[in-house]
Amino acid sequence: MKKKTASKNQIQLDFGGVLGWVCGVDEVGRGPLAGPVIAAAVILDPNRPIEGLADSKILSPERRAELDILIRARAYAHAIGRAEVEEIDKLNILQATLLAMQRAVAALHVAPDLAYIDGNRCPVLPCRAEAIIKGDATVPAISAASIIAKVARDLEMVEWDARYPGYGLAQHKGYPTPTHLRALDALGVSPIHRRSFAPVRNRMKQ
Repeated sequence: MKKKTASKNQIQLDFGGVLGWVCGVDEVGRGPLAGPVIAAAVILDPNRPIEGLADSKILSPERRAELDILIRARAYAHAIGRAEVEEIDKLNILQATLLAMQRAVAALHVAPDLAYIDGNRCPVLPCRAEAIIKGDATVPAISAASIIAKVARDLEMVEWDARYPGYGLAQHKGYPTPTHLRALDALGVSPIHRRSFAPVRNRMKQ
């Protein structure tokens, strides 16, 4: 589908007084031993404000779910991008994360003029990009992206838990908790585990 082009109804940005679209971008899932890394890109609509946007990590699951619904209903545009386990193992987690962010921005139904990226690295994008450390706590559009990415990934890990029971994926979402590590010792490595991550790789050698 062809992307919409800028119009006189564009959202006012804060760089140089230029009119344009601004999106926030964040990812979830760099640290887990299993599952994809998922990124989101969100363009908020200033005419439809959303109260309570914050870093997804400090919100309860119930509050994240509520905000996820509001963001999807009120944001001007939102999209999800992902990199699969095979891509993480092939590229490394940093490059896979940047790839997921690229895919999220590319999936927006409007092409942004500026992307605010959470963290200290920017993916290569067809628009201006600015990295903001702890942006998920200070930039509403990044907060919104962190929330919908977190909700999407958590739901997916619950689905993977049903397919690969015993690892506790629905509880720890793939992170290297003691429960998860003990399950790896007992059950071995599943198809959705990241073989390039040391706790998984080392157990494959045993």
